[in-house]
Amino acid sequence: MKTDDIVQFLKDNPDFFEQNGELLDSLTVAHPHNGQAISLAERQLHALREKIRQLEVKLTELIRFGEENDEISEKVHRMVLALLDADSFEAVRDAVFSHLREDFSVPHVAIRIWNSVLRRDTAEFTPVSEDIRFFAGDMRRPFCGSPAHVEITDWFGEAAPHVSSVALVPLKQDGRLLGLLGMGSEDPERFYAEMVTLYVRRIGEMVRAAGQRRLG
Repeated sequence: MKTDDIVQFLKDNPDFFEQNGELLDSLTVAHPHNGQAISLAERQLHALREKIRQLEVKLTELIRFGEENDEISEKVHRMVLALLDADSFEAVRDAVFSHLREDFSVPHVAIRIWNSVLRRDTAEFTPVSEDIRFFAGDMRRPFCGSPAHVEITDWFGEAAPHVSSVALVPLKQDGRLLGLLGMGSEDPERFYAEMVTLYVRRIGEMVRAAGQRRLG
């Protein structure tokens, strides 16, 4: 009789061991860790314990992720309230900078606005190149990873040479682009290509809405 025949027999007769319970104690298999012979019942017990351990690890991860998401949601909520209270573009900018730096631990933040009727004599309205305009206009999602544009990295001023990772968020709605939000860090792993950008995108949407409301 082949192994496949035995397997099929057991599948076709699920009550076999119930009717022949004494076999469970007489059959032996190798211990999963030390290789010693143990009963089939004991081997099943080890398998169940391992499955329970894996489930406990997964549950711990889910709880941790949930707590992290709750914490991020609370930070986003505080930022929303600050943006709602902002009564000028400068107040919007200051709220964005302070909350990203203090709540989200983003050391370097920059904003550039170029599609606005109203303008200000501040760094946020410094002209940008056509390449940056096209780059931001073509973005369908935030860019995260190593700095790819020297011009954008220069927005971070004296820290520019030390910035190793960036998150670039188009300030866009329904195809209309207001500008670009840039976040930078010296840590090359702070922003990486595979990271989830849900909250980064939502922050960009909030900044766009608040900025546009104060610029017309």
